[in-house]
Amino acid sequence: MTVLRLVSVFILALVVAGCAGRPTGVLIPFSGEVSGTNVVDILVATTRGPDEVAPGMMFSGSRAPGMAYADIAVSIPPDDARSVGEVQWPRRLPGDPATEFVTVAAERVDEDTAIDRFQERVKGSTGRHVLVFVHGYNNRFEDAVYRFAQIVHDSDASVVPVLFTWPSRGEFLAYTYDRESTNFSRDALERLLTWLARDKSVSNISVLAHSMGNWLTLESLRQMAIRNGHIATKIQDVMLAAPDVDVDVFQTQVASFGEPRPRFTLFVSRNDKALAFSRRVWGSTARLGAIDPNAEPYRSELANEGITVVDLTDVHSADKLNHGTFAQSPAAVQLIGRQLAGGQEIATFNVGLGDRVGQIATATGANIGAAAGLVVTAPIAIIDPNTRNNFDGRVAEFGSSVEDTFRASGELVTMGGTTTTPRAEPPEEEPARK
Repeated sequence: MTVLRLVSVFILALVVAGCAGRPTGVLIPFSGEVSGTNVVDILVATTRGPDEVAPGMMFSGSRAPGMAYADIAVSIPPDDARSVGEVQWPRRLPGDPATEFVTVAAERVDEDTAIDRFQERVKGSTGRHVLVFVHGYNNRFEDAVYRFAQIVHDSDASVVPVLFTWPSRGEFLAYTYDRESTNFSRDALERLLTWLARDKSVSNISVLAHSMGNWLTLESLRQMAIRNGHIATKIQDVMLAAPDVDVDVFQTQVASFGEPRPRFTLFVSRNDKALAFSRRVWGSTARLGAIDPNAEPYRSELANEGITVVDLTDVHSADKLNHGTFAQSPAAVQLIGRQLAGGQEIATFNVGLGDRVGQIATATGANIGAAAGLVVTAPIAIIDPNTRNNFDGRVAEFGSSVEDTFRASGELVTMGGTTTTPRAEPPEEEPARK
């Protein structure tokens, strides 16, 4: 695939996204009656600045000097009125709780109130298991809230959800701003994870990160390990979904984690066009989320580090960029959920139903906690057709600029560490559903 074609794929995706707008202000609480739905309560910790202008936005993409908190409840339509893995954004406000996500409560709270409410929920939960979600690039505050609510609900995970949201602009062309915002937020995420691990009411912690959120997560864990000699033992599972992280840098991060360390599970796809694009932007080696886990030296290195790898290259979905495959493949979500709910080791994963969920490679056989494994089945796509409202003429200018830069280098797009011309694989015949 030439650079021109790669850029064209991104611009086409944005054009499609621009055709599907949605109203802003979805976090304004619904004032009508809500019954027969499923409500997910989410505690939020954020380094975003408050949005004092737009009602219902709560937090913007600006950076705040300290941590802020919120408590939000999201109503999700009955299961027979929606598809697993999808966020049913309101077409207009107020939304219809019978068929769309609506906010039923949303308030900013101070730190003491956030701590009190968190401890109440942990003590009232089964297993006292906390799930921390760190979103990726190009996400506004409401995007992160609604997607996390969907993940918690569709995974059927018995967890106390905590969203850590960092100052993403929620704009396609703000990639470098977003990346610097992850660096800006490293200390805050480390502080949050340290506090959760020290809370005596918490039994264990799982962390799910997607895309650029993996950089923030890994850097925060690295800081924690350097400071204390190892990562807090209550952090038992770390799920790295489509990580936008340089492979060589990841090796240095892992080397700093110390012992004992959490169980790490890496979800990759060699067809991830978003990560291929990121690789060219950075001019670096392969991005971690796009490696071939069966190729050397990755296979041996991952096995030596005890990292379980799930290869999603063969999963078919509607996501043209193959960056949010879990979110676009309901059969995969349900299959992984059923397998991990029983505590089955991910290395012995049975993929006999529905979509073929890739190959399970270079695994340690570590038992991924049921909730931690379940929730990774719906990471946020880098381009969500329902969340992009900023497509304009700058995209064409950006595409031209990137194309000119890449042409000057005289290189083809490379994916997974080798120069290649990706081709579309014909879909496999889906087995009969039981």
